[in-house]
Amino acid sequence: MTETLLDVPGAQLCAETFGDPADPAILLIGGITSAMDWWHDDFCQALAAGESPRGHGRFVVRYDHRDTGRSRTDPPGAPSYTGDDLARDPVRLLDALGVGRAHLVGVSMGGGIAQQTAIEHPDRVASLTLMSTSPLTGGAPESGTDSDALVLPGPAPEVLALFDSPPPDPDWGDPDAVVRHLVEGERAFAGPGYDAAATLTTARRVAARSIDPAAAANHFLVESSPLRGTLADVVAPTLVLHGEDDPLFPPEHGAALAEAVRGARLVLLAGVGHQYPPRIAWGVVVPEILALTAPGGAPRT
Repeated sequence: MTETLLDVPGAQLCAETFGDPADPAILLIGGITSAMDWWHDDFCQALAAGESPRGHGRFVVRYDHRDTGRSRTDPPGAPSYTGDDLARDPVRLLDALGVGRAHLVGVSMGGGIAQQTAIEHPDRVASLTLMSTSPLTGGAPESGTDSDALVLPGPAPEVLALFDSPPPDPDWGDPDAVVRHLVEGERAFAGPGYDAAATLTTARRVAARSIDPAAAANHFLVESSPLRGTLADVVAPTLVLHGEDDPLFPPEHGAALAEAVRGARLVLLAGVGHQYPPRIAWGVVVPEILALTAPGGAPRT
C-alpha cells in the first residue's frame, strides 16, 4: 500500500492505494468526521486481491476527508471549505490520480457523497455501493423533486438522547482521551457485532495520524448547494448494503434507497449497525463488492 498527498482545489488530500493501478479502481468514501483508517487495512487488501470467480484484482483507494487525518486541516470552528467541496473531492481525487472512472463505495455521509457524484458526474462512476446511508432528497427546484415526499423512520431513542445530550469534548491534547472519545463514538452507533478490540486499534491510529483531531467537527459546520438532479438520474449499477441493526438509519432507509435507484439491489447485514463494515460482515460485503466491480460484472436490470 502507498500513501501520498495529492493537490486538489483548496486542499491537499492524503490518500492511500492498494493493488495495481491497471486494475478497476474502487474509491472508498468515509463517513462524517472520519479519517481513512476506519476502512480496515485487511478489508482494503481483500478488495485489492479481487478473490472472486472472475479473478481480477482491484485498485483500491481510501482517503482522509478535509480536516481529518493528514489532509488539509483548518482551525476547529473555522472551515475554509464548503459541503460542496467535500462532495466534489472524489472527482478531484480521481483527477489527481489519473483515474477516469471508478467504482464508488460510500458509507454514511460518504454514501451521500457517492450518490451526489453519481447524479452530477455519471461519466466518472462505474458502479455504486451505498452502505449505512439514506436516500438523498432536495433536488434543484427545476427537477421537480419534493424533498418532503419521503418519510422514513427516525433514529432509535438512544441515538436521539445522544444528540440531545452529546458527550463533552475530550482534552484534545491528551491522546488517550481522544482515543476514548473516538471509541465511545463508534460504540454508540454499532450493532451487536461491535468489535471493541478492532475499534480501539483503529482509534489509536486515527489519533496518532491526525493533524488536529478536533478539526474533524468542522464537517458539521459546512453547507451545501441543492442537488443538480435526483436519484432517478443515477445510471450506475448500484448495490445497497445496510445493517439490520442500524440505530441512526433504520433498514427502511436502505430499502427506500434501493427503490429510488433503478435496478439497485439491497442486501441486509445481520449484526451490523451504523458503522464501517465489521469483520463479521466481510464474508458478505467483500464478495458482493467484487461481483459488482468485476469487469463485465453485475448487469443493470
